[in-house]
Amino acid sequence: MVGKRRKSRELAMQMLFQADVGKQSPDEVRKTFWQAREDIEDDTRAFTEDIFRIATAREAEIDALIEEHSANWKLARMAAVDRNLLRAAVAELVGFPGTPAPIVINEALEIARRYSGPESINFLNGVLDAIARARPNS
Repeated sequence: MVGKRRKSRELAMQMLFQADVGKQSPDEVRKTFWQAREDIEDDTRAFTEDIFRIATAREAEIDALIEEHSANWKLARMAAVDRNLLRAAVAELVGFPGTPAPIVINEALEIARRYSGPESINFLNGVLDAIARARPNS
């Protein structure tokens, strides 16, 4: 069984994916995303919304961090799932500095094992680790 926090992280990645691929505003995503997910517990939904809010409010900063630490990969060239999984994880790293970086990275990699190809795991790990090491108090 997936823990509530991992479920929140997974849902946040899905919301970011919907906004990115569907070219929807955060408000448009919120309007449709939760309609089919009435069974999600309040605390899971709240943490999902926190990550999504940070990722969208600090999008430029987060995208710059990802590109800076992704060995010359542009965001537009990354697989959409990987790009949005990175955004969700980096949002948590910058928005929840009390959560240890290894936990955020491990959770992102577990989600990647479900949604990304096996070749993405090392790439995602490398980018997230580089970002975490560059952040103060990581």
